[in-house]
Amino acid sequence: MRAFTDARDANTPDELWIVEHPPVYTLGLGADRGHVLAAHDIPVVQTDRGGEVTFHGPGQAVVYLLMDLRRNKRGGKLYARQFVHKIEQAVIDVLAAHGIAGERVAGAPGIYLADGPKRGAKIAALGLKVRGNGCTYHGVSLNVAMDLAPFTWINPCGYRGLETIDMRSLGVEVALETVQQQLAETLRRHLCEEDLHHE
Repeated sequence: MRAFTDARDANTPDELWIVEHPPVYTLGLGADRGHVLAAHDIPVVQTDRGGEVTFHGPGQAVVYLLMDLRRNKRGGKLYARQFVHKIEQAVIDVLAAHGIAGERVAGAPGIYLADGPKRGAKIAALGLKVRGNGCTYHGVSLNVAMDLAPFTWINPCGYRGLETIDMRSLGVEVALETVQQQLAETLRRHLCEEDLHHE
């Protein structure tokens, strides 16, 4: 992602990278390593995104957004706060398509369950890097059908006792590939980038 961003110029098309990671904990720039309670045998990797510690693993839809916010097609420049709002809305829309109500929580990036017995559990995480020139990388992860145990070995996003959930635990059985494509397409729609490339 860094190499792509280093090499891009004003004419480089924006891209969405759809990935699935082996088990890994990642730390944001300001992360407190003390929030990793017991890593077990899972690697802990320092990154240059914002945010605290999170877990990535099989069964999680991850989309990295390699974009130039200075050239949004509708309305000119897109500001970081608007960018985050659009990403979160895309996740809310994908969840709604599967009968899951998601919501934002002020001061806590990501998406949380809006109702039911698991209300407040986190289902999607967001961590971005926005360079001074407006180019972005890193992105968003949505828990589809995961082993959730590794989330209990950290304070997710720096919140002690924060429950993390996935779509399967809520009774939604859907292929990871389906959610990956839905999320990428919904992000593309919200970000109004007709020429976004998918990797």
